[in-house]
Amino acid sequence: MGRTKPLCDNPQKTNSSMRFVRDLAIGFCAVAFAGTLAWPKAQPSPLPKAQVPSVPAIPNILVLSGGTVVDVTQWGHSASDLQDAVVIVRDGRISDVGPRIAMTIPKGARVIDCTGKFLIPGLVDGFTGMNSQGQASADLYMGVTTVVASSDDRRGFVDQNASPSPHIYLLDSVGSTDNWSLLAHHPEWAAKLKEGAHPAELSPQDTAQQIVDTSKLGTRVLWLGQDLTAANTQWIIARAHQMGMITYGEFVSTPYKVGIEAGVDALLQMSRYELGVIPDELQRPLVDDPEGPAANTAYDYSERLPPTDPLWTTYAKFIAAHHAALMPTFSLYYARLPDHRNLWKEPAAALLDPARMFAPTDRATGELTYPLPSWSRHLPLFGQRYMEEGQRKKDDQAAMRWWRIDQTIFTAYPHYLAASGAPVFGSMPGISMHTELEMLVRLGLSPREALAAATNNYALEFGWNELGQITPGRRADILVVDGDPTQNIWNARHISQLIVDGNVMDRDALLKDKK
Repeated sequence: MGRTKPLCDNPQKTNSSMRFVRDLAIGFCAVAFAGTLAWPKAQPSPLPKAQVPSVPAIPNILVLSGGTVVDVTQWGHSASDLQDAVVIVRDGRISDVGPRIAMTIPKGARVIDCTGKFLIPGLVDGFTGMNSQGQASADLYMGVTTVVASSDDRRGFVDQNASPSPHIYLLDSVGSTDNWSLLAHHPEWAAKLKEGAHPAELSPQDTAQQIVDTSKLGTRVLWLGQDLTAANTQWIIARAHQMGMITYGEFVSTPYKVGIEAGVDALLQMSRYELGVIPDELQRPLVDDPEGPAANTAYDYSERLPPTDPLWTTYAKFIAAHHAALMPTFSLYYARLPDHRNLWKEPAAALLDPARMFAPTDRATGELTYPLPSWSRHLPLFGQRYMEEGQRKKDDQAAMRWWRIDQTIFTAYPHYLAASGAPVFGSMPGISMHTELEMLVRLGLSPREALAAATNNYALEFGWNELGQITPGRRADILVVDGDPTQNIWNARHISQLIVDGNVMDRDALLKDKK
């Protein structure tokens, strides 16, 4: 077999095939890096409105004139772009959109000439951390105007006081003990949510109150984790939907078929939703052992199942036939793919502090490090290098296998949502949203479909109709880009104007916002 084409290095070859890898969080990396971060234990504060530095404009009317408004409706299947368009923004909202020949520009408005450029909605990162001002600024610099932000042991607490900041949609766990829950430092919840040796489910009464209390903090998304059993998962999904909240499933104890049929909104991380193919005899022990030997056996089964096995096709069709969208967070594996770029070379990377990232890549090389057990220090240097190279080769082989599996799932055409999972395993806030788009295209989505996965698909899947389109009534989060992103997804990063809440932001100033 001939040499495969590079997977990650050439941004112009966005339609070439690639291979992929399962999340090593289940393997040695999670153990090796666990406990290496000492995140501040600050109590979460009320959800702030996105704050942005802007160039003053009086009166508060902004006009974008002459550009092409890119259509991201219908899951990216529509291509009704509006050329030579005028977009009028009033008080942070889009008020009018139409062809320039038919539009009247309000007197005294600030007008930005967008001739020859393309207008797309601000990007949404559907699962990420944002534990510092630097990470918030990196998101904005790269055009991420909305984040679904998680506080957890790898991502730290969400910095809700960052300014400037993307719009923050909070995610919280529900139904089980969790030291990183947004409620964990509230006196009435501290004892109930405190983790013991293993996570434990809460009572139905406590879970019901937890949903109510976390919603008061501004939580928009509920995370359904590994230890939740089927009955609780079904009840939580139903209750969340009654309250207008979104559910992410990262199941282990709950069979994926049960969660999907119950109407979970998104399946988070391919390293979890691969478990949807395991047989019942491997699923049953997971109720009592979601993280121990039973889980290892289940993962081994799915890992060894050939990508051509009909079980993968059947599972993919089942997902596509139901409501759940896939949120694979490919960016968590980007640094493990051959021919990847060194993301530290990106301008926005200067805003990021490796100490506030979980298992970051080496700044000089862009490569993941492979920590060896303590006893290996007694080996000769060549022996240590041999062990490290062996682990690297093992990961590369896994990458090829798991990417073929994801390609099989893609053939059923499920709906996708873009999310970076940053800042974990070499992924970076803002920057990794663009690697996510690249990988979605290499998976098989068109550039337009990939853009939709980071914009309007969130409105379609979650009912978040305040974002995702450049159309009257939506929030004025807009990127003006120099090239056509529907022809080459790389053009989505060539941002000439960044507009958040109708405010024109100074991107160069953002590069100085590391705090």
